[in-house]
Amino acid sequence: MNAKYAQHRLIIWFTRAWDVLGAVNIRAKILGIVLGLVILMGVAATIEVRLLLEQTLTSQTYERSVAIGRDLAARATDLVLMQDYYGLFRLLRDTQINNPDVRYAFIIDSEGTIVAHTFGRGFPVGLRDANTVTAQEHHRSILLTTDEGDIWDTAVPIFDGRAGIARVGLSLAARERTVTTVTGQLLLTTVMVAAIGITAAAFLTWILTRPILQLVELTKAVAQGDFSQRARRWANDEIGALTDAFNAMSDALAQAERERAEREQIRTQYVAQIITAQEEERKRIARELHDSTSQALTSLLIGLRSLADRYRLPDLKQQVDDLRGIVGQVLNDLHALARQLRPSVLDDLGLAAALQRYVADCRARSKLTIDLALIGLDNVRLMPVVETALYRIVQEALTNVIRHAHATTASVVIERRSDRVRAIIEDDGCGFDPDNIHGDGHLGLNGIRERAELLNGQLIIESAPGHGTTLYVEIPLPPTREGCDEPHSAG
Repeated sequence: MNAKYAQHRLIIWFTRAWDVLGAVNIRAKILGIVLGLVILMGVAATIEVRLLLEQTLTSQTYERSVAIGRDLAARATDLVLMQDYYGLFRLLRDTQINNPDVRYAFIIDSEGTIVAHTFGRGFPVGLRDANTVTAQEHHRSILLTTDEGDIWDTAVPIFDGRAGIARVGLSLAARERTVTTVTGQLLLTTVMVAAIGITAAAFLTWILTRPILQLVELTKAVAQGDFSQRARRWANDEIGALTDAFNAMSDALAQAERERAEREQIRTQYVAQIITAQEEERKRIARELHDSTSQALTSLLIGLRSLADRYRLPDLKQQVDDLRGIVGQVLNDLHALARQLRPSVLDDLGLAAALQRYVADCRARSKLTIDLALIGLDNVRLMPVVETALYRIVQEALTNVIRHAHATTASVVIERRSDRVRAIIEDDGCGFDPDNIHGDGHLGLNGIRERAELLNGQLIIESAPGHGTTLYVEIPLPPTREGCDEPHSAG
């Protein structure tokens, strides 16, 4: 269990460390890698050279200590046998002068008495017993640690031990000085190499990251829809291949955008033609109803009046009056139907006036209280296809409210902005489930959605059973010069 927990914690730590390292930019990564390698190699080389140098100098100092001790023992043999203590003192002094690293030297006779030494203020306590050698040994060396540093203490028998022992203490201070000097030089070299490495790495990262950063900026421009950007090829390497791939992608996106624009233009023209054809057909039917059917009904009214005037029979007059009432109602309904098919005010005065008249007619024909708000449409005409679509959307929405919603109040808001127009139709009726509007009972809503989508717009429905309905329709507008009316025609 503990092993699994430790493994889990290790994975979490590694993930966090990777996230932190991954957030560092590539320049810092390359500089960090170069600097880390230089410092690591420099420190490793310094430590290795220092250890090797210490071992070598320690071994050399040991060999020098043995050689000086052997030489001192050989030259002191006659002096010890003749008990020439002054000569021994001069021999020890000359040995110390000729070898500056000799910290001390002294002679012990066969009785164990120190007969000569180089200490001016008394012999150190315990030094004599710190090292000794037997007659059978060539020499014996030990490393003494003192307040003045490490010392190789070498004892050599004089005249096979019969004349005493010669002791020499060789300081390792020179080794320490040499090691310190070499270590400082190595560290200085490491710093210089690190500076050169950082400079080279900075130049290298500049060469590597400059085209990458250029590609990043160009990618942002392409993401914003500017497909004219092209990257300059820096070298014939992987980054150069990436540059070629980016340029090829930009070319493909530009071509796709041109094709999309062409398709959109064709689609816009096609939609305009469809809506124009529909409205022309509505206008033709409305004109036929007004010019032909309406005149026929008017002639029928006149004929019925003539018939009533010619025959003064009470029963006949009552029947004629009833027929005249029916014909008059049909004529009124016919006029209303003609206006619904294609209101002339929409062509003559625009969307705002047409909606105001239509809402007034809806108020008159039903008991529904309808509020109308028109924002941004004062003295402004939209494109004919947009005006027609919005008029039909409001017409269909209010028709649904009157027929199916059982509402008492409704509101219509048309808001025009610089780049889009929004229509909001709301009622306090019975509501319905917006997820189930694909059946035959919701053809009006489906028609509203289709009209909005034909103009690249969208329909959003908010409703619930018993809580009313709100329709949000948003249609984008092409850019126009501020203060200028939209182009429009009688279609």
